[in-house]
Amino acid sequence: MPPFSIRVVVLIAFALIVFLLIGLALWTYVKAAEIEKRFPPAGEMIDVGGYALHAVHVPRPAGADMPALVFIHGASGNLLDQMKPFRPALEGRAEMLFIDRPGHGWSQRGGAANATPDGQAAAIARAMEIKGISQAIVIGHSFGGAIAASFALEYPQMTAGLVFLAPATHPWPGGVSWYYDLAAMPVIGSVFAHTLALPAGMTRLESGSACVFAPNPNPDDYITATAPALVLRPAAFRNNAIDVANLKPYVTTVSSRYSEIKVPTVIITGDSDSVVLAHIHSEGLARDIEDAKLLWLKNLGHKPDHVTTELAVRAIERVAGLDVDLDAAARKAEAAIADDHATCP
Repeated sequence: MPPFSIRVVVLIAFALIVFLLIGLALWTYVKAAEIEKRFPPAGEMIDVGGYALHAVHVPRPAGADMPALVFIHGASGNLLDQMKPFRPALEGRAEMLFIDRPGHGWSQRGGAANATPDGQAAAIARAMEIKGISQAIVIGHSFGGAIAASFALEYPQMTAGLVFLAPATHPWPGGVSWYYDLAAMPVIGSVFAHTLALPAGMTRLESGSACVFAPNPNPDDYITATAPALVLRPAAFRNNAIDVANLKPYVTTVSSRYSEIKVPTVIITGDSDSVVLAHIHSEGLARDIEDAKLLWLKNLGHKPDHVTTELAVRAIERVAGLDVDLDAAARKAEAAIADDHATCP
C-alpha cells in the first residue's frame, strides 16, 4: 500500500473515533439530564463556604431519646442510600442529617481538599454547625467509615459516638478497580467519564447492586429508591473515582491515629463481604479504638445498613447510652439472614 494510502486510513480511523466519542458525549449529556430529572434533589442546599452541600435535615423532635445523628454514605452512593433504611426506623427519636458527600448526589465538589476524607469531614462539620448541630453520633457506611473516623479525629468535641457499617478505613493489599484509576487521571479520565462511563455503567446498575448486596438479596426497589444512577453523571463519576483512588494512600497515613478516638464505637461487619476486607478494616478499627464493639455476622455482605437495619439501630442506641443487648440483637439479625443465598451475576 502506498504511503499516502496509509495516512488516509489512519486519518479515517481517527475521524471515526472522534465522531464516536462526540456521539457518546452527546448521548451521555442527554442521559445524564434524564437521570437528574428522574432523581431531583430531596433536600436543601447548605452553603458551607464557597460551595453547597445537599442534605436532608430532620429537626429534633419533642420526644427525642438520642443525640443528633449524622449519616455518611459510601462510594458510588448518595444520601438516599442511608435515608431509605434509617429515616423511617428512627423518625421521631432523634434529629437527623443525611448528607450528599462533596461532589456526590446533588452536592457541589468544592476545592481540592475534598478529594480526601478529612476534607469531606470538614465540609460535614460546617454543615452541622450551620444547622445548629453541636454534637452527633456519626454513622458511616463503607467509604463513609473513613470519613467518620476522620471526623472523630478532627472534631472530637462534635463526636458523641461512632457506628461503622462495613467500613473501609485501613490500607489493604492490592489496589482498586481499573476504571477508578482511569477515571481519576487528568484529561483522559474526563474523556472517559464524559463518553464511556455512563453507557457502560447503565448496563451494570442491577448486577452491580446485586454484587454489593450478595449473598443477601437486594431490595426490589433499591435502584429506584436510592438513585445509584446519579453517580454515572460525568462529574460525579470522576469525583467518585478520585475519592476511591485516593483512599488507600490516605488511610495508610491516618489509620495510625485511630487510637486517639475515645468515643463509644460499634462496628457491624459481615463474613461474606466481597467489597471490603472485613478482617482488615473492621478488625483494625476494633483493635485501634479503645473499647470498640465489633459485631461479626455470618452470611452478611456489604450492606448491613439495608440488610440488618434493626441491628444498626440497636447499635446507634447503644452508642447513645441506652441499655441494649447488642449480642442478642446480633444473633437475631444473623438468624434472619441465615437462608440468604443471592449470587453476584
